[in-house]
Amino acid sequence: MTSTPAPSNYYGASRLMRAMRFGLGASQRLWPALGVRAAYRVFGTPLPPKWLYRGQHPGADWRHEAWSFEAASVGIYHLAAQDSGAESAPVVLLVHGWGGHAGQMLPLAQAIAAAGLRPVLLELPAHGRSEGMATNGAQFARAIDYVTARLAADGRALRAVVAHSLGANALAYAAGRGLPADCIVLLAPPASPREYTRYFAHAFGLSEQTRAAMQRMFEAREGVLMPQFEPALAGPRIAQPTLIVHDRDDRVNRFADAEAYRDAIARAQLVATQGWGHRRILKEQAVLAQVTQFLVQSPSVM
Repeated sequence: MTSTPAPSNYYGASRLMRAMRFGLGASQRLWPALGVRAAYRVFGTPLPPKWLYRGQHPGADWRHEAWSFEAASVGIYHLAAQDSGAESAPVVLLVHGWGGHAGQMLPLAQAIAAAGLRPVLLELPAHGRSEGMATNGAQFARAIDYVTARLAADGRALRAVVAHSLGANALAYAAGRGLPADCIVLLAPPASPREYTRYFAHAFGLSEQTRAAMQRMFEAREGVLMPQFEPALAGPRIAQPTLIVHDRDDRVNRFADAEAYRDAIARAQLVATQGWGHRRILKEQAVLAQVTQFLVQSPSVM
């Protein structure tokens, strides 16, 4: 991977960002250990804050459950109309990305339901209505693993897991460790959390020493090395048929990240779109149709 910051626009210019940049810069100069802890906290805090999206849940057509998970919770949404008569329909778990919420996956969920599958929306810790104030990609992966295992234990046949952005990076890592799903879909995946720490450090004016210490703190606390989330290590472990969708004009995650996953995952399919960016692909009809077709037609490997 390159050592230059990723061309992301996630941390835009604002008074809040300028204040945080000043505070982190001052702390790393005056008290380096405190600067590392503060940077780690900011890095793990989803932005925009989740309270902005509390009112944007999927709606009254969806039944919400809160499952305790680690020191937080995850939100699970079931389509109420499928609570009776569709128990045997194969489940497709839909996972949002960093700073997102379950409602962003609603257009795809509706397309999947129309195809006879049973969509289940996952709202990750520190997002939407779920508990927690800070999280990271490693916890995303554990949450996906936990929810899929619990659905399987409840007798749900898990057809697929579909995830967006950092959720897709976590999904690829979880799939490489034995996820009980017939196939997976990665929507606009980032290839490297390690590279994102470099972008984060660049955006907030942090030194390489602070960045590297923040990475080591993540790895020690989570018990996993950041390179283990990258396509070169995670991809060859994935046995499921895999579809990747990424827009060439994505300004958050590079199109080259999708190509890295395609090259690392055996027989992975890459669908390239143009002009829809990072989030619009979640509601474009052409993408919804392609993803739904893949979920319906992909062979089972479980």
